[in-house]
Amino acid sequence: MADAVAALFAEGGYEAVSVVGTADKLGVSRATLYRTVSTREDLLGILFERSTSDLTQRATALIASIDDPAERLTAMIRLQAEAAVNMRSYLGVFFGGVGVPADVYARWHSWSRQYEKLWVGVVSDTMEVGYLDKGNPVVIARLILGMMIWVSRWYRPGEDISIEEIAETATHLVRVGHAASPAQSASTRKRARGQR
Repeated sequence: MADAVAALFAEGGYEAVSVVGTADKLGVSRATLYRTVSTREDLLGILFERSTSDLTQRATALIASIDDPAERLTAMIRLQAEAAVNMRSYLGVFFGGVGVPADVYARWHSWSRQYEKLWVGVVSDTMEVGYLDKGNPVVIARLILGMMIWVSRWYRPGEDISIEEIAETATHLVRVGHAASPAQSASTRKRARGQR
């Protein structure tokens, strides 16, 4: 059912989502579907539950399976790029809350706080090994997540930009300050301050 709702979003946005349309996508009678869900809001709740559950499971498994913090961060960036592309047609609905039932929107905020904690842990570990400069891990995690979530707004399937390219470019941006040695980085920062 979540796949059917996601497909309706992709085809026509929020207004295209309906119990009737979902029943047609699933090839079941409307009466049968109405016994399970009766409103568009119910359908959004189902899509929310599936999307967040899947993303959390994948992120948790990824974190547990990779020992190297730098590799873990790189893998998380790729996971988020993939999620942003795959959820691009409806991600904005959850963030904006338009037409989303209050309980689903509240669950979204609760889930996003927990998901952010996973990212903060990954960022903290990555700073500890020197892959990222020391800083506030919450701010850094939010900045990286914000960059990756924004992909859902600008990504166009017809353009020749792959998820892999997005992930590699984002990873490069995150670690760009580490391309030079610490001494070179310090002198570069001093020169940059002098030019202001």
